[in-house]
Amino acid sequence: MSLEFLTIAMFLTLVLAITLGHPLAYTLAAVATLFGLIENGFSIPMLFDLFANNAWGLMNNYTLVAIPLFILMAQLLDRSKVSEALFESLYVVLGGLKGGLGLAVVVVCTVFAATTGIIGASVVAMGLLATPALMSKGYQKELSAGIICASGTLGILIPPSIMMVVFGGLTGMKETSVGNLFAGAILPGLMLAGIYFLYIFIRCNINPELGPPISREEASKYSAAQKWGMTMKSLMPPMVLILAVMGTILAGVATPTEAAGLGSGGAMILALVNRKLNWQVLKEASYATLKTTSMVMMLFIGGTFFSTVFLSMGGGDVVADLFIGSGMNRWTVLFIMMFIVFMMGMFIDWAAILLVTVPIFMPIAMEIGFDPLWFSLLMCVNLQTSFLTPPFGYALFYFKGVAPEGYTMMHIYKGIMPFVLIQLLSILILCMFPSIVTWLPGLFFG
Repeated sequence: MSLEFLTIAMFLTLVLAITLGHPLAYTLAAVATLFGLIENGFSIPMLFDLFANNAWGLMNNYTLVAIPLFILMAQLLDRSKVSEALFESLYVVLGGLKGGLGLAVVVVCTVFAATTGIIGASVVAMGLLATPALMSKGYQKELSAGIICASGTLGILIPPSIMMVVFGGLTGMKETSVGNLFAGAILPGLMLAGIYFLYIFIRCNINPELGPPISREEASKYSAAQKWGMTMKSLMPPMVLILAVMGTILAGVATPTEAAGLGSGGAMILALVNRKLNWQVLKEASYATLKTTSMVMMLFIGGTFFSTVFLSMGGGDVVADLFIGSGMNRWTVLFIMMFIVFMMGMFIDWAAILLVTVPIFMPIAMEIGFDPLWFSLLMCVNLQTSFLTPPFGYALFYFKGVAPEGYTMMHIYKGIMPFVLIQLLSILILCMFPSIVTWLPGLFFG
């Protein structure tokens, strides 16, 4: 069989197996096993050696130790109710503006993203906390759903992010180390949050019925000094934790794995200060961490098997020749790669997309002259859309699971569309101004 036929057949088999609804990690490993046997003449010992060496390499990867530590930090923070205190203070501070409660959600989710990095925790927490307040003040259902779902997905982009840890572990390159990815993601993440903020503010000022302000009596209950004090009191604990984690990484004092350990300890202290730390909380947080880490690592193993077999049989060369040998402009090649990632995001989990595409696309991007760090962040921003795009956007179902009665999936689908367009706009901005990604890594790590 020709190499081109095997390459196409391997991808079509993967798509068919995913469509049939089989678990993704096992699907990736099964397809890799089938085509690995075909490629090496059905030599089981040879394939077993290949898989065993890859699995051992994964388990021996020090960078990946940060995954369970960051997940544990997120679980403890979720249970310490840090976001509740912050939302309550911002409810008073920003509520008097048109769209002010929506703006408060964006700010809280941005801070929460920089402390947790777990999408489910952000969307569920804000769905439970903010949706009743938004409904009681007359906010449009579509806009409310869009604000919470889109702002909640900032956690996958703003560091510390599990996606960046996985990406850095996959590439193994100095340019795309976890530290560089964290530094490179800060400005794009804040830029995206800022565009959300501006969009909500402008749209609600054009049409105040979409997001009316709270009453003047409610807004004037507290003096300016009291509002400032409430905000600082609720904002300081998470900001100290963010500086402890990101500050040590950017200053070169700690590796991402060591900083993740520091963050877990800090989250435990915050939970203790808020009187939320007990045996039940520790048990639930540890169990949730074990469950999530196991899922991520199984995907990692299955995806690595798939990419290893695909590259070993020459599939990467086939794809590279298709893109590079076609004579297309390099920006056209970039658009095609980003379009493939975007379309995959509608149906497949972000981790599986990374595991399948990064080993193939990264060499192509470097071959046509793109900066690897910049290209990596483009992919990460693009993958953020996978949480919002129907039919399988995780954030949509997280929100639907906690939304009050009256919210339909159609409300949610309509609400997220402007925010998906904003995310695509942010990719265009990063293409026009690459320094948004590269400036901070250059400043901190040279």
